Amino acid sequence: MSLREKVEEVVNKEIRPYLMADGGNIAVVDVDEKEGIVKVKLMGACYGCPMAQITLTAFVEQHLKSRIPEVKKVIPV
Repeated sequence: MSLREKVEEVVNKEIRPYLMADGGNIAVVDVDEKEGIVKVKLMGACYGCPMAQITLTAFVEQHLKSRIPEVKKVIPV
């Protein structure tokens, strides 16, 4: 399974449902397999929310890193 497939699976099963419960959503834009960098776009209620950066770093990035050790960084686009 590729890094992108692993990221998509965790996002779809574990992260997206949490964000959707608050009216938000997330899209995986790009995954750099060599560097372990994941680019995501927050959407819905998450887009423009004052808490978006905290959601991104404290929840999305930490969750992906804990479930997929190859993930080194999550960047918003």
